[in-house]
Amino acid sequence: MSLFQRFGAALVLGLLLVSSAAAEPGLWVARSGQSTVYLFGTVHLLPSDTHWRSPALDKALQASQRLSIEIVDDDAASMQTLVMQHGVDLGHPLSSKLDSADQQRLEQAAEVAKLPGGAAALEPMRPWLAALTLTMAPLVQAGLDPNQGVDKLLKAQMSQAGKPVDGLETSEQQILMLADLPEAMQLDFLRQSFKEVADGPARLRELIDAWRDGDTTAIARIEDEDLRQDSPLLYQRLIVERNAAWAKTIAERLKQPGVSFIAVGAGHLAGPDSVQAQLHKLGIETSRIQD
Repeated sequence: MSLFQRFGAALVLGLLLVSSAAAEPGLWVARSGQSTVYLFGTVHLLPSDTHWRSPALDKALQASQRLSIEIVDDDAASMQTLVMQHGVDLGHPLSSKLDSADQQRLEQAAEVAKLPGGAAALEPMRPWLAALTLTMAPLVQAGLDPNQGVDKLLKAQMSQAGKPVDGLETSEQQILMLADLPEAMQLDFLRQSFKEVADGPARLRELIDAWRDGDTTAIARIEDEDLRQDSPLLYQRLIVERNAAWAKTIAERLKQPGVSFIAVGAGHLAGPDSVQAQLHKLGIETSRIQD
């Protein structure tokens, strides 16, 4: 499993519980001359019985000549190597970086999440990895399958059709996005995970409904607003800077003839700093596609 399927889950709406309801996630299009780019919001973990296809989505995929998702080089061996290199700090246990209040919150969160080994299992980890591990635990126990994530399914579909699939980022870039954060920001990320675990299923169900309905206002309110208010520097690094970089990539695509399909976490397509907003700053307009 890619740890950044969890990263997407925590910050850009990759959180789902089992649901069999049909979904209509957001789909947008940008056009310039002979070039078309579709933008689609995804979730990175998905129950196998969730229905999320739509005629508009199928039509866009059929018309597209290539697919871009967040990462494609997320095989288990490579990810394990990167995590061991950038996420483990045996010389500085996690508890040594926390005050007594945060240590107590960590222990409570580990208990609520039913993390195997409890808080002690997080001791060798740097704060960013501890945050991912802590919040991922209940999702794994709920039986969510990363191979059923929307990005994985789209990749398989396009590959089977003989169409190229590439990554907007690399796994190493995504890991270093967190591993290179100052420790204070990593600790903010860890505290954010305490809140997510404490919020429990009710918050997850609210997020599910927002994604299923393509309700970008609700997605931004539930996810991005908390991060923006509680950790503005972290929000800038993980959301705004990435959205701006992807907008530049899309702008370059629009200079070349052809049709591209770009699928990223749904939270990146919501809120005032969304990819669409970054494109607008570049003079590129997007329109929402409705069935």
